[in-house]
Order: sequence, then C-alpha cells, then structure tokens
Amino acid sequence: MSEHRGVPPDVEAKLHQLDRLVSEAKAVPLSASVMVNRAEVEALVGELRSSLPDELTQARWVIKERDEILERAHADANRLVDDARAERERLVSEQEIVRAAERDAHRLVDDAREHARQIRLEAEDYVDAKLANFEVVLHKTLSAVEKGRQRLRGRIAADDLAADDLAEASPDDLGG
Repeated sequence: MSEHRGVPPDVEAKLHQLDRLVSEAKAVPLSASVMVNRAEVEALVGELRSSLPDELTQARWVIKERDEILERAHADANRLVDDARAERERLVSEQEIVRAAERDAHRLVDDAREHARQIRLEAEDYVDAKLANFEVVLHKTLSAVEKGRQRLRGRIAADDLAADDLAEASPDDLGG
C-alpha cells in the first residue's frame, strides 16, 4: 500500500513506529494530552528526515521555483497590461488628434470654398458691370451710327430728289 503512494518502505516503517509511540503513550490525567519520551520522538523524526528521498527536497525546490516563476509571470502580465493600456491611451489620443485635424481640414476647405464663391460672385459682378457699361457705349455708338446713316440717307434722298427734279426739268427751266 505504501508503494502506491510513493512512500519508501523505511519511511513507512518509521511512521508506524511514531504512530505506535504516540498511541502507547501514557495519558495526562484530566486532559486529552499524552506523555511521550522527547528523545525517542526526536530520534524518530531525525531518522524520518534522513530517510526522505532526495526527490522530496528537489520537489520543494521545484515548488519554490514554480512560485517564483509564477510571481515573475504575474509581474510581467501586470506590466504588459499596463503597457497595453498606455498604448491604447496613446492610440485613442492619436485618433482624437486625427479627428480634430480632419475637422480643421473640413472647416478650412469649407472656408476656402466660401471664399472662392465670394470671389467668383465679385468677379461676375465686376464683369457684369463692365459689360453693362460696354452695352451703354455700344448703344450710344449704334445710335450715333444709325443717326449718321439716316442723315446720309436723307442727303442721298435729297440729292436723288434734286437729281430727279433736274431730270424732270425742261431745258427751258434750266435757263437754256
């Protein structure tokens, strides 16, 4: 049975001996305690310690190392979480900067479009005013040209009438 638990036979025997020592010990009156021979118990415990396999000592070291590794892993995990949080904050901050820059860019583009629209309207108003002035000048010029043509036609008509009158006039009327 002791082999199933991995306990060496000499350790098992010492444990039985210790158990028998305690069970055969004299009871202290009016108490649940017993009296044992200190020297015998210390000797058995010493023998038990020396009988324990080296693997048990190694197991204690392994457990100690495991605890240290777990402690370092826990510290590393906390550092990684802190680093991740800091990175997340940095990225969120960068995203806010990008959003603010995009808002500023949209505002600048909108302002530039509005400014361009105002310049275009002012240019159209300027060109319209110049064309209106040119139209007035052209109307005056056209009126002057038409008046001149009418006068010219009037003279031509008067000259034609005079020529017709001369042609109709008899040679006697002309003083001939």
